[in-house]
Amino acid sequence: MEASGIYDHLKSDLFRFARSIARHEQEVQDLVQDALIKSLSEETLVYLPDYKQRAWFYRVMKNRLIDDRRKERRLVTWDHELEFPAQDLVGSEVEMVELLSHLSADLSDIVFKRYWIGLSSQEIGEQLQLPASTVRYKLHLAVKKLRKMLRED
Repeated sequence: MEASGIYDHLKSDLFRFARSIARHEQEVQDLVQDALIKSLSEETLVYLPDYKQRAWFYRVMKNRLIDDRRKERRLVTWDHELEFPAQDLVGSEVEMVELLSHLSADLSDIVFKRYWIGLSSQEIGEQLQLPASTVRYKLHLAVKKLRKMLRED
């Protein structure tokens, strides 16, 4: 039996398990899809008994979920590190606009969207067609430059 045959045989059990550990349907789909993709490269899987194949899929999905949760935790921590009380540090909006004019257009745009509009890095990334991690990196650079400029004044 090939990996696709194993998948067809275990499909209902895999989705039931994924629904029991995931938060929403999209995450369920991702977990099952990831397990299926990994099963295609696992040559010894076809020779295992049925219960071990099922356990293999469950373990792969559980590990993927744990990895995703750890990744989310790191990303949330990163976002909190970027808190920049710009409106407290600068007296007026005119001063802030002047300060932002010293940044490049893309960095200024990201800072504006994050701190004035209140968009998350994910939302900004979707607008600018950038990964959220790139938005956070650019935001980090912008905040660093702004802090340096404020210290010099």
